[in-house]
Amino acid sequence: MFNGIIYKTAKILKTEKTKSGLYLFLRSSLKITKKDIGSSFSCNGSCLTLLEHKKNVSKFYLSAETLKRTNFKYQKKNSVINLEKSLKYGQEIAGHFLTGHIDEISTIKSVKNYGQSKKFVIGANQKNLALLIYKGSIGINGVSLTINNFTKKNFEVLIIPHTLNWTNLGALKKGDHVNIEYDLVSKHFNKLKN
Repeated sequence: MFNGIIYKTAKILKTEKTKSGLYLFLRSSLKITKKDIGSSFSCNGSCLTLLEHKKNVSKFYLSAETLKRTNFKYQKKNSVINLEKSLKYGQEIAGHFLTGHIDEISTIKSVKNYGQSKKFVIGANQKNLALLIYKGSIGINGVSLTINNFTKKNFEVLIIPHTLNWTNLGALKKGDHVNIEYDLVSKHFNKLKN
């Protein structure tokens, strides 16, 4: 479980393909020790298990299913991703609960400056429209954000300068692909309703 408050990013050093997936090697200044091996990390919003850690390089495995459902299939060497350790009991929850299970890959339709902030319009899959709530929460590349508005095709988020500077969202542009995790509470209520 994560809360979508990102303090560190990571750079993709390399990837190694396997018959059933991909090994991902990341370099980050996030404090990681050998005690963290086997624990979960949010990597661009996707929950991955740390396999190895040596000299600030962390190794993760992505299954074929994870590659299919996340934007890692578009990432390349030197791409920057958001990185978050899993929550510990008693830790402050400053964002909202994120499971690290990506619901869909979406495309950025437009990016506009809004003072020092940026307004993103992001495409939404028709089947997930019922999960969008005005001023509700949404996870984009693992970052906890607030939905400002939505239509039958898109939703809008306003990203403040702090978030633009501390995450990979500041470098995103029209046409880029992002990982979306809809609010856990919305998903459960929608399931009960149907």
